[in-house]
Amino acid sequence: MTRGTPPDARSGQNDGTDGIPDDNPDEVPEGAPDDGSAESRPGAESRPGTESWRGVERALLPMRRLVLLCWLLPSALALGVVPALFVEPVWALFALVPLALAAWSWGALGRNWHSWRYAERADDLLISRGVLRREVTVVPYGRMQLVEVTSGPMERRYGLATLQLHTAAATTDASIPGLSPAEAERLRDRLTELGEARSAGL
Repeated sequence: MTRGTPPDARSGQNDGTDGIPDDNPDEVPEGAPDDGSAESRPGAESRPGTESWRGVERALLPMRRLVLLCWLLPSALALGVVPALFVEPVWALFALVPLALAAWSWGALGRNWHSWRYAERADDLLISRGVLRREVTVVPYGRMQLVEVTSGPMERRYGLATLQLHTAAATTDASIPGLSPAEAERLRDRLTELGEARSAGL
Protein backbone atom coordinates (compact mmCIF):
# COMPACT_ATOMS: atom_id res chain seq x y z
CA MET A 1 0.00 0.00 0.00
CA THR A 2 1.17 3.57 -0.60
CA ARG A 3 2.85 5.64 2.12
CA GLY A 4 2.95 9.36 2.71
CA THR A 5 -0.66 9.82 1.68
CA PRO A 6 -2.96 12.23 3.51
CA PRO A 7 -4.94 11.01 6.52
CA ASP A 8 -7.68 8.72 5.41
CA ALA A 9 -10.21 8.35 8.15
CA ARG A 10 -12.75 10.90 9.20
CA SER A 11 -14.54 10.63 12.55
CA GLY A 12 -17.62 12.55 13.53
CA GLN A 13 -21.06 12.40 14.97
CA ASN A 14 -23.81 10.71 13.07
CA ASP A 15 -26.05 13.03 11.11
CA GLY A 16 -28.50 10.28 10.20
CA THR A 17 -27.40 10.01 6.55
CA ASP A 18 -25.52 7.49 4.41
CA GLY A 19 -27.22 4.53 6.02
CA ILE A 20 -25.47 5.09 9.37
CA PRO A 21 -27.49 3.76 12.33
CA ASP A 22 -29.15 6.37 14.51
CA ASP A 23 -28.44 7.08 18.20
CA ASN A 24 -30.98 4.59 19.54
CA PRO A 25 -28.88 1.63 20.78
CA ASP A 26 -31.95 -0.62 20.81
CA GLU A 27 -32.70 -0.10 17.12
CA VAL A 28 -30.90 -2.41 14.75
CA PRO A 29 -29.51 -0.69 11.62
CA GLU A 30 -30.74 -1.72 8.22
CA GLY A 31 -29.04 -4.88 7.08
CA ALA A 32 -27.75 -5.75 10.57
CA PRO A 33 -28.88 -8.84 12.48
CA ASP A 34 -31.82 -8.25 14.82
CA ASP A 35 -30.06 -9.66 17.88
CA GLY A 36 -26.91 -7.55 17.39
CA SER A 37 -24.68 -10.55 16.78
CA ALA A 38 -22.27 -10.71 13.88
CA GLU A 39 -23.67 -12.18 10.68
CA SER A 40 -21.76 -15.03 9.10
CA ARG A 41 -21.90 -13.78 5.52
CA PRO A 42 -18.31 -13.78 4.26
CA GLY A 43 -17.76 -11.49 1.31
CA ALA A 44 -21.26 -9.97 1.45
CA GLU A 45 -21.43 -6.88 -0.75
CA SER A 46 -23.58 -3.84 -0.02
CA ARG A 47 -25.86 -2.50 -2.70
CA PRO A 48 -25.43 1.08 -3.98
CA GLY A 49 -26.96 3.53 -1.52
CA THR A 50 -27.30 0.95 1.27
CA GLU A 51 -24.86 -0.51 3.78
CA SER A 52 -24.85 -4.04 5.14
CA TRP A 53 -24.12 -3.36 8.81
CA ARG A 54 -22.65 -6.09 10.97
CA GLY A 55 -22.35 -6.27 14.74
CA VAL A 56 -19.52 -7.70 16.82
CA GLU A 57 -19.60 -11.04 18.63
CA ARG A 58 -21.72 -11.30 21.77
CA ALA A 59 -18.79 -12.87 23.65
CA LEU A 60 -17.26 -9.38 23.84
CA LEU A 61 -19.89 -8.37 26.41
CA PRO A 62 -19.24 -11.03 29.09
CA MET A 63 -15.49 -10.58 28.62
CA ARG A 64 -15.69 -6.85 29.34
CA ARG A 65 -18.06 -7.42 32.26
CA LEU A 66 -15.62 -9.88 33.76
CA VAL A 67 -12.84 -7.31 33.49
CA LEU A 68 -15.14 -4.77 35.18
CA LEU A 69 -15.79 -7.09 38.13
CA CYS A 70 -12.10 -7.88 38.47
CA TRP A 71 -11.43 -4.16 38.96
CA LEU A 72 -14.37 -3.10 41.13
CA LEU A 73 -14.95 -6.05 43.47
CA PRO A 74 -11.46 -5.82 45.02
CA SER A 75 -12.07 -2.08 45.44
CA ALA A 76 -15.28 -2.80 47.34
CA LEU A 77 -13.42 -5.18 49.62
CA ALA A 78 -10.59 -2.73 50.22
CA LEU A 79 -12.84 0.29 50.87
CA GLY A 80 -15.61 -1.27 52.91
CA VAL A 81 -15.49 -4.89 53.97
CA VAL A 82 -11.95 -5.09 55.36
CA PRO A 83 -12.15 -1.80 57.36
CA ALA A 84 -15.59 -2.83 58.65
CA LEU A 85 -14.16 -6.05 60.05
CA PHE A 86 -11.09 -4.54 61.69
CA VAL A 87 -12.09 -0.93 62.50
CA GLU A 88 -15.76 0.10 62.57
CA PRO A 89 -18.85 -1.47 60.93
CA VAL A 90 -19.80 1.90 59.49
CA TRP A 91 -16.91 1.55 57.04
CA ALA A 92 -18.99 -1.04 55.18
CA LEU A 93 -20.93 1.86 53.63
CA PHE A 94 -17.91 2.77 51.54
CA ALA A 95 -18.25 -0.53 49.72
CA LEU A 96 -21.48 0.78 48.20
CA VAL A 97 -19.56 3.23 46.00
CA PRO A 98 -17.73 0.67 43.80
CA LEU A 99 -20.77 -1.63 43.93
CA ALA A 100 -23.02 1.15 42.61
CA LEU A 101 -20.47 1.95 39.92
CA ALA A 102 -20.35 -1.72 38.95
CA ALA A 103 -24.16 -1.86 38.65
CA TRP A 104 -24.26 1.23 36.41
CA SER A 105 -21.31 0.07 34.28
CA TRP A 106 -22.90 -3.36 33.83
CA GLY A 107 -25.74 -1.85 31.79
CA ALA A 108 -23.49 0.72 30.11
CA LEU A 109 -21.25 -2.03 28.76
CA GLY A 110 -24.28 -3.73 27.23
CA ARG A 111 -25.33 -0.56 25.42
CA ASN A 112 -21.77 0.05 24.26
CA TRP A 113 -21.47 -3.48 22.89
CA HIS A 114 -24.73 -3.06 20.99
CA SER A 115 -23.49 0.18 19.41
CA TRP A 116 -20.49 -1.38 17.63
CA ARG A 117 -21.19 -1.82 13.89
CA TYR A 118 -19.12 -1.96 10.73
CA ALA A 119 -20.04 -1.92 7.06
CA GLU A 120 -18.01 -2.71 3.95
CA ARG A 121 -18.80 -0.33 1.09
CA ALA A 122 -17.45 -0.18 -2.43
CA ASP A 123 -14.66 2.32 -1.65
CA ASP A 124 -14.37 2.46 2.13
CA LEU A 125 -15.06 0.82 5.47
CA LEU A 126 -17.48 2.36 7.98
CA ILE A 127 -17.06 1.83 11.73
CA SER A 128 -19.82 3.07 14.04
CA ARG A 129 -19.78 3.01 17.84
CA GLY A 130 -20.87 4.98 20.90
CA VAL A 131 -24.14 5.51 22.77
CA LEU A 132 -24.29 9.05 24.17
CA ARG A 133 -21.91 10.31 21.50
CA ARG A 134 -22.14 8.29 18.32
CA GLU A 135 -18.92 8.28 16.29
CA VAL A 136 -18.51 7.06 12.74
CA THR A 137 -15.11 6.50 11.16
CA VAL A 138 -14.75 6.28 7.37
CA VAL A 139 -11.58 4.51 6.20
CA PRO A 140 -10.99 4.58 2.41
CA TYR A 141 -9.42 1.35 1.21
CA GLY A 142 -6.75 3.07 -0.84
CA ARG A 143 -5.30 4.95 2.14
CA MET A 144 -4.75 2.03 4.54
CA GLN A 145 -1.12 1.20 5.19
CA LEU A 146 -1.40 -1.84 7.45
CA VAL A 147 -4.20 -4.17 8.52
CA GLU A 148 -3.47 -6.64 11.31
CA VAL A 149 -5.29 -8.99 13.65
CA THR A 150 -4.47 -9.05 17.38
CA SER A 151 -5.78 -11.29 20.15
CA GLY A 152 -4.77 -11.00 23.81
CA PRO A 153 -5.08 -13.72 26.47
CA MET A 154 -8.60 -12.69 27.49
CA GLU A 155 -9.72 -12.44 23.87
CA ARG A 156 -8.37 -15.89 23.07
CA ARG A 157 -10.16 -17.29 26.12
CA TYR A 158 -13.46 -16.00 24.69
CA GLY A 159 -12.65 -16.82 21.07
CA LEU A 160 -12.30 -13.20 19.96
CA ALA A 161 -9.88 -11.04 17.97
CA THR A 162 -9.42 -7.34 17.19
CA LEU A 163 -8.88 -5.90 13.71
CA GLN A 164 -6.40 -3.00 13.70
CA LEU A 165 -6.37 -0.52 10.81
CA HIS A 166 -3.27 1.64 10.49
CA THR A 167 -3.36 4.68 8.23
CA ALA A 168 -1.01 7.47 7.17
CA ALA A 169 -1.78 9.46 10.33
CA ALA A 170 -1.67 7.75 13.72
CA THR A 171 -4.56 9.88 14.96
CA THR A 172 -6.87 8.35 12.35
CA ASP A 173 -6.12 4.70 13.07
CA ALA A 174 -9.19 2.57 13.74
CA SER A 175 -10.02 -0.81 15.21
CA ILE A 176 -12.92 -3.26 15.45
CA PRO A 177 -12.96 -5.37 18.64
CA GLY A 178 -15.01 -8.45 19.35
CA LEU A 179 -14.63 -10.26 16.03
CA SER A 180 -14.36 -14.00 15.60
CA PRO A 181 -10.84 -14.99 14.48
CA ALA A 182 -12.21 -16.22 11.14
CA GLU A 183 -14.05 -12.95 10.45
CA ALA A 184 -11.06 -10.87 11.53
CA GLU A 185 -8.77 -12.77 9.15
CA ARG A 186 -11.32 -12.49 6.33
CA LEU A 187 -11.52 -8.74 6.79
CA ARG A 188 -7.74 -8.42 7.01
CA ASP A 189 -7.22 -10.29 3.74
CA ARG A 190 -10.04 -8.51 1.92
CA LEU A 191 -9.10 -5.01 3.10
CA THR A 192 -5.44 -5.62 2.26
CA GLU A 193 -6.38 -6.79 -1.24
CA LEU A 194 -8.72 -3.85 -1.80
CA GLY A 195 -6.15 -1.41 -0.43
CA GLU A 196 -3.45 -2.66 -2.78
CA ALA A 197 -5.84 -2.52 -5.74
CA ARG A 198 -6.91 1.08 -4.94
CA SER A 199 -3.32 2.17 -4.41
CA ALA A 200 -2.38 0.74 -7.78
CA GLY A 201 -5.21 2.68 -9.38
CA LEU A 202 -7.23 -0.36 -10.41
